[in-house]
Amino acid sequence: MRLGIIGSGSWATALAKIVTDNDHALHWWVRNDHIRQHLMFRRHNPQYLSSATFNTSKLMISTDIHEVVESSDCIIIAVPSAYLVDTLGSLPRDCFRDKWVVSAVKGILPEQNILLNEYMEREYGVELGNYFTIMGPCHAEEVANEKLSYLTFSGLDELKAARIAECFNSYYINTVVNEDVIGVQYAAVLKNIYALGAGIAHGLEYGDNFQSVLIANCADEMAGFLRKVGIKHVEVGIHDGEDPVTHKKAANYAASVYMGDLLVTCYSLFSRNRTFGNMIGKGYSVMSAQLEMNMVAEGYNASKCMYVINQEVKADMPIAETIYRILWQQLSPSKGFKLIEETLI
Repeated sequence: MRLGIIGSGSWATALAKIVTDNDHALHWWVRNDHIRQHLMFRRHNPQYLSSATFNTSKLMISTDIHEVVESSDCIIIAVPSAYLVDTLGSLPRDCFRDKWVVSAVKGILPEQNILLNEYMEREYGVELGNYFTIMGPCHAEEVANEKLSYLTFSGLDELKAARIAECFNSYYINTVVNEDVIGVQYAAVLKNIYALGAGIAHGLEYGDNFQSVLIANCADEMAGFLRKVGIKHVEVGIHDGEDPVTHKKAANYAASVYMGDLLVTCYSLFSRNRTFGNMIGKGYSVMSAQLEMNMVAEGYNASKCMYVINQEVKADMPIAETIYRILWQQLSPSKGFKLIEETLI
């Protein structure tokens, strides 16, 4: 199976490291020739995860996205959701025919308010059976340092998802497989919003006791939304079947890709969403926080997208709605969190 990655940020770089560490050849699209040349001659990305070095004999790096897609059977998309349409825009509609598309996008397409699988089907005819996801909990910085991490690969066909997972399994990456290709994407979107909230709370100088209650309620709110959109197995302590690869008990809501990713994104100092929220809580404007970080916090756009989506779904989401109001409707963080305090149980 010929692997390709689209993207050159920290997460794309981390995934490229895992694949090439496992001795797989990789076609890799990067944004510009400076990054390409630096990777080939200095063996690391000059802008992200500079501590991660590569065996360049395994890399076919190009700034031509057409070339990378054409040369790959399985294409991993690891571009921030805000830039995804522009990145893929020059590709012909039939370019993904008979290929597997793997989303490493932990966001939702702004303005369109749709998941990547919906966009890929509409614009490129990619059927859901040929669409897969890679989700965490897995911060790129810890992958660069080869600290043990877990990745979940989801697809309607778990055997195909398992084939993709095999390319990533290593001494520092454990893999899990499930079929919840829609639910894991929504969970990844929502955990970024809640991590923004956790960051705002920290910036407002709430303590650990409050944070634990806030995040527990976020987990409950997220589970309620997932049930509303038809996701099954959103229970704790109940497992239906087993993982087809490891033969361990099947994942449920307490598993790494749901609860685990929520926890690490809310608590970790590597979390850009938590960092962004912390700045908002300390009084930064959205624009000044964005300029200061110089990185994309997916939860910012996601908060608006999910607010719009939930007008149709009608799940009870007072925490996510209040975070949206703080970020997009100029509700003051302190007043917003007084409202959130009243909803917590």
